[in-house]
Amino acid sequence: MSQPGPVGASDVYEGMVAQRKELRNQLDRLEDQRRDLSNELRSESITTADRTGIEARLKETDARISSVEGQISQADLAVAKAAAIPGAIVERPPVRRDGPPEELIAIPIVFIMFVLGPLAIAYARRIWKKGATVIAPVPREVHDRLDQMAQAVESIAIETERIGEGQRFLTRVMSEQNRLGAGAAQPIPVPVADQEQVRRG
Repeated sequence: MSQPGPVGASDVYEGMVAQRKELRNQLDRLEDQRRDLSNELRSESITTADRTGIEARLKETDARISSVEGQISQADLAVAKAAAIPGAIVERPPVRRDGPPEELIAIPIVFIMFVLGPLAIAYARRIWKKGATVIAPVPREVHDRLDQMAQAVESIAIETERIGEGQRFLTRVMSEQNRLGAGAAQPIPVPVADQEQVRRG
């Protein structure tokens, strides 16, 4: 087992600082505990027996707070004395940052807070107002005009269909006429009575 090295002035100073920090943490916890007890004591549903016990715990907590505050005062004096010893306070070298400078980190944060933030709030308000807006009814005049337009479009469609039917009919008639006039001439049959009359004449 390795032997601990000699204790230096800086070690003593750091130990005193750590002790003072721990005492202050204890004081914070005791003050939180006292605040909780005070809130319980103000409750209306508390019984007499509970009130007596809480008051006793409150007195005990106050005594501990006073004791810790006295210890913190003594620790402050001890830290001040330890700091007066040469070599107790050792300045640590500054931490070297390998990443980007702090200005480059702050610029996006400022941009998000002052540019994108208001835009997002405005867009959310616009969506909220649009959802809350009541849709107004369509006026009667608009209904009448839409009906007239629908009737006009329907009549135009009917007339267009009639024109198409007429064109198809003309095309069919023209094609039939072309079929009648096309090809070689065919003899026309003449009745027998007519043939005898022609011969006598």
